[in-house]
Amino acid sequence: MPEVKVTIGGRSFDVACQSGEEHFLRSAAALLDAEATPLLAQIGRLPEARMLLMAGLLLADKTAGLEDRLREALARAEAAEAALAEARANPDRVEVPVIPASITDTLAEIAARTEALADRVEEKLAERRGA
Repeated sequence: MPEVKVTIGGRSFDVACQSGEEHFLRSAAALLDAEATPLLAQIGRLPEARMLLMAGLLLADKTAGLEDRLREALARAEAAEAALAEARANPDRVEVPVIPASITDTLAEIAARTEALADRVEEKLAERRGA
């Protein structure tokens, strides 16, 4: 079982851990040190047990806050998934006209003018043939 030397609040500790877990132990110690160091800067010299207790409580408070936020985020994600499932199960039918009415009217007017022009062209051609 390997032993790892960690530093928390300027104090060194030898801690045993399972083989392969050294990285996790160092990461946990770094978190604890990040809480202990500012405590020592604010309060000054603290007994080892009190320093570790205070740093642990600060970490526990942060963890509790993160757990609350995680629960809220999970609840929002579940609600969004339920809404998505509902929308997929009962999709709204939305009909959108392919061609807006104003364009249809304009095209009808253009068609009428084109027919009138074609009639005039036919009349002119008929006149020329008959003459």
